[in-house]
Amino acid sequence: MDFIIFIAAMSALIYGADFIIKESERIALHFNISHFVIGATLIAFGTSLPEMAASMMASSAGKSDMAVANVVGSVIFNITLVLGLVFFIAKKMSPARNLFAQDSAWVVIPVVLFFIMIQDGIISRFDGLLYLLVMVSYLIFLFSDSKEDLESGIDEELAKEKFNWNKTIILLTIGFVLTIGGANFVIESGTSIARDFGISEWIIGLFLIALGTSLPELVVSLVAIKKGNAEMSIGNIIGSNVANFSMVIGGASLLNPLIIDLASTEFDMFIMAAASLTLVFILANKLYNKAGAIFLLAILAIFIQNAVV
Repeated sequence: MDFIIFIAAMSALIYGADFIIKESERIALHFNISHFVIGATLIAFGTSLPEMAASMMASSAGKSDMAVANVVGSVIFNITLVLGLVFFIAKKMSPARNLFAQDSAWVVIPVVLFFIMIQDGIISRFDGLLYLLVMVSYLIFLFSDSKEDLESGIDEELAKEKFNWNKTIILLTIGFVLTIGGANFVIESGTSIARDFGISEWIIGLFLIALGTSLPELVVSLVAIKKGNAEMSIGNIIGSNVANFSMVIGGASLLNPLIIDLASTEFDMFIMAAASLTLVFILANKLYNKAGAIFLLAILAIFIQNAVV
């Protein structure tokens, strides 16, 4: 039964992602907004809902480690697994946007703030408020320079269709429900399957839950690549990571200050920083290919090897 649920949930993820990409592109065309900005805002916030729900529930229950680990793990998987697979699968990626000049700071700033905030072993409510202000500044930054020429890579048939807000909102909602709901059932059924094979609870929690909350980003990004929207897939990950730090950790710390055991989480923090810096290196050198994918997947392999051993 778990295998049937798992397959059905994965199907829901894929169909939901298709709705999200198509309707997001429709909005981009209607308002002449770049695919990157749509990916970094609407899609990023929507696909970050699982992380937000998990961390907010963990914080309200007083489980600080779980709330923070969810974000750290998701950021690692978003960069190393999602973008690693995107760069590996994509035949050619030539984003019109200068991602290094315009967006690399937003890969680094949330991470730097995180390391500064945790030096005293706690992310306070004041820290959470600062993170929410980071989200506000990110949105201002994006929409102050959101108008771009969308003539290249657009869906010609979609461009001819008349824009209908009601239809778009309904299909977007269906897409997010299928994607996030599908991710939830993938986690639950996958966990049951893992237990049947005798996999430890710790490994289940570290990988299935962290990976599970990154499934919407993974599926949406892969569907975007399939449709030729490279900028949307990269924008989705950068925006999701900003949202994970600012909205997820920020919101969770406003509910309850988050206490962190620095000694036991040191390696995972280091992997997160290494993944972020590697992404900046890839953006600077435009390694949107298998070379960039290998760098990211190598970091993922080290992370998994350390967790398993």
